[in-house]
Amino acid sequence: MLHEYYKSRENKTGASCLNCIEKRLLIMIAIDSVIKKFGTVTAVDNITYRVETGEYFALLGPNGAGKTTVVRMLLGFIRPTSGRITIDGIPVSDPEARKRVGYLAEHHMIPYYLSGFEYLRRHASLIGLAGKDALMEMDRVLEVVSMKGREKEKSAAYSKGMKQRIGLAAALLGQPKVLILDEPVTGLDPIGIRGVRNILENLRDDGVTVLLNSHFLSEVERTCRTLAIMNNGKILVKDSIRSIIEDDQTLEDVFIKYAQKGK
Repeated sequence: MLHEYYKSRENKTGASCLNCIEKRLLIMIAIDSVIKKFGTVTAVDNITYRVETGEYFALLGPNGAGKTTVVRMLLGFIRPTSGRITIDGIPVSDPEARKRVGYLAEHHMIPYYLSGFEYLRRHASLIGLAGKDALMEMDRVLEVVSMKGREKEKSAAYSKGMKQRIGLAAALLGQPKVLILDEPVTGLDPIGIRGVRNILENLRDDGVTVLLNSHFLSEVERTCRTLAIMNNGKILVKDSIRSIIEDDQTLEDVFIKYAQKGK
């Protein structure tokens, strides 16, 4: 779609836009000068950053920093007061942008009376998948999250880790380009945490862009390459994790330093 757009621009203007194509294709999430106010409260205060295609990016900050508001704007649930957000070059106000995103909420729930299969079938219908296409895609994501063979069981019999894997499977339906994960390992035991980590590692080869919101800093450090730390609606630092952490520091030290700086 982007290639066709720039070709038409080139034909009309006579100017080559090939370099524009390359730049656009490298950026999956673009947030430009975004402000979000709720009445007199500024929840997000003029933030700008980019997340490249295939990047595993962590959005960190203390409770109330503005992270959830950013996620809600990315998903199109709320609109910025000002500024612009795009996913894959498409404004988030356009439903086409939402089709490119898979989302796992922090407190996602699977009704106890539904099986994993029934839960996934409902999610498949929400994104327009039906019949054989839905069954094939459900089979694919069940394989990805290692729940093949357990999908017909009622969720009441699932462990917390199994429910989380089914939630991840739902987020992966339709092969989204962006995966937004809100505290994906909260409440999991070490086996469940490793399971989620392994799933994310296996997705790297697919070129999926991951935005991770988590307080489990050890998992952030294992999974992500870049991060931003927010507080009071502002981004205080954005860089690679290796660049941010000094020799005698941990990621926890860095987090506390910037969280306190933003007070």
